[in-house]
Amino acid sequence: GGKGRVGERMGSYYIPPVNFGLVEDNLYRSGQPVELNHPFLEKLNIKKILYFSPEPPPPGFQSFISDQGIELLQLGAAIEEQKSALWSPMSEEVVLQALCEILDVENNYPICLIDSVGRNRVGIVVGCLRKLQRWNLTSIFEEYRRYAGSKVRILNEQFIELFDTDLVTIDKMHKPQWL
Repeated sequence: GGKGRVGERMGSYYIPPVNFGLVEDNLYRSGQPVELNHPFLEKLNIKKILYFSPEPPPPGFQSFISDQGIELLQLGAAIEEQKSALWSPMSEEVVLQALCEILDVENNYPICLIDSVGRNRVGIVVGCLRKLQRWNLTSIFEEYRRYAGSKVRILNEQFIELFDTDLVTIDKMHKPQWL
C-alpha cells in the first residue's frame, strides 16, 4: 500500500516556535512551543530548558520534554514572584539564577530560555546577559525591542539598565567563550 504510517510527518517542515532566536551558540530563546514546533526543537538536542512562568508548562509540552530527556527548570513560580517589588517585572533572584544556569555551558548546553511569548521575561534575562557581555545599552534595547514588538515595557528596560552585573558570579575556569 502507498499509505504512510499514521503520525508520519508530512514532508519535513521544521517550524520554530514564536519569537525563536539564537542568543549565542547553543543558547536559544523562544515563546511557548506548540506541538507543531516539536520536530524543530528535537533537531536542537536541547539538554535544559529554563521556563519562566508562574504556571507549569502545558501537558503536551511536558510530555515532549520528558520524552526528549530534557531537564526542565521552572523559574519565577508564583512564590518567588511575590517577593519581587510590585513594579518589578521579575525578581533579581530569578534573573541571577537564570544567568548562573546560562553561564554553566559545560553542564547545561544546548539550553533554551522560554516564556509564554518569548518577549518579556526572556527579554529581561537576555538583556542582563548582554550587559554581562558588555554590550552598550542601545544595542541591548534594540534587541529587546525586536522581540517585544509593540509590547515594549519601559519597566523592563529600566530593570536591565539598573541590573548590577557585579552580583553575577563568574567561574573563570568554566566561563563561556563569548563572555
